[in-house]
Amino acid sequence: MPAAPSASPLARKADPKPPPAAERVYTHIKEAVLDRRYEGGTLLTEGDLAEAVGVSRTPVREALLRLEVEGLIKLYPKKGALVLAVSAQEISDVVETRLLVEEFAARKAVPAPDRLIARLELLLEEQRELAEAGDLAAVSVKDRCFHAEIVKNAGNEILSRLYDQLRDRQLRMGVAVMEAHPGRIAANITEHGELLDAIRAGDADGAAQVVRRHVSRVKVLVRGDDR
Repeated sequence: MPAAPSASPLARKADPKPPPAAERVYTHIKEAVLDRRYEGGTLLTEGDLAEAVGVSRTPVREALLRLEVEGLIKLYPKKGALVLAVSAQEISDVVETRLLVEEFAARKAVPAPDRLIARLELLLEEQRELAEAGDLAAVSVKDRCFHAEIVKNAGNEILSRLYDQLRDRQLRMGVAVMEAHPGRIAANITEHGELLDAIRAGDADGAAQVVRRHVSRVKVLVRGDDR
């Protein structure tokens, strides 16, 4: 019986390569910080991280250095890495930047192209489904995608890049709000619906007002000042 033919060189090249060890560690830590499995104040050690991901300590060090630059952790020699808590100043800075970008984008969305309306309708429905499933991290991602779609539609590449730089902080704050205020999930979805209705109706001022109320609420909730 003839031996089975071996895979061709082309097929072997097509096999996906696993990501480098440092990238796997980086992804593991970052996802855990953003969805708050590693909360602010948690001390991470190289040994524990190496064991969790199944790598040596060298790629762990590379990943931690990268995450420190991004402002998610603080390295302490011979001790480990401290996951930084979200500060009041960071919350204020993020909300102010979001308002500047998103109010402008909401006004620019009017009159809205059919493509934008269809995309926002889909994202809103996906957010409802994820909320029903109780996946807070995924809800936060979809929430952020909804707003990012409006910003992207404005056609200003500089503002889009600026907004993208807020992504990690937005996701982390979003999960924190939903964990502390479960009722906010339904409120977010309702406000997204109101924003979509205003854009669909061609009401630029109304859309900007919804954005201001919706985004400003984040500062109050994350800081625990809700009444």
